[in-house]
Amino acid sequence: MNETPELSPAEQAVVDPFPELPVDPDVEAAETTTESGVRRARPVHLAPRNIALVAMGGAVGTGLRLLLEDLVPRWGGVPVVTLAINVVGAFLLGLLLEKVADPALDERWSRRARLGLGTGGLGGFTTYSALATDTALLGHGRPGLAAAYAGGTVVAGLLASIGGITLARALRRTADDGQATGA
Repeated sequence: MNETPELSPAEQAVVDPFPELPVDPDVEAAETTTESGVRRARPVHLAPRNIALVAMGGAVGTGLRLLLEDLVPRWGGVPVVTLAINVVGAFLLGLLLEKVADPALDERWSRRARLGLGTGGLGGFTTYSALATDTALLGHGRPGLAAAYAGGTVVAGLLASIGGITLARALRRTADDGQATGA
């Protein structure tokens, strides 16, 4: 028989199954008032200002990616710029998301940075759809190269994001140590 006590709905709402993970404030509800005066919850990420941040960041990130794709030629038929964009983007996203998870930062600033720079800017900058297309095109004549390109991009992106997270944590520790010593 299960000896775990039954939790009320209110108690269940406060139990966090993964307390070691940061809470994502973008999905927490913000109260809004309807025209009839009724208060209801709306996810923060659906606020018009936050949607605009994502759109503006996405436009800048996409524009930068397209510019780089036009400026950097393929190397031996391999779209190295797409690989570089995705790896650099993964590194920057890891760095950004670890940085904005710092509880010492202002929550509104963190949310805006995550939405504008992360979801918008780096979401528009990185391009896994181009990775898939480029892999398919390479696969028609050089399937081994296509597999290496796709697998290498994913592995390099994973390692880059871990590197970004690690760098952000090291920078936070350095800043914390500096504050602790009064520097």
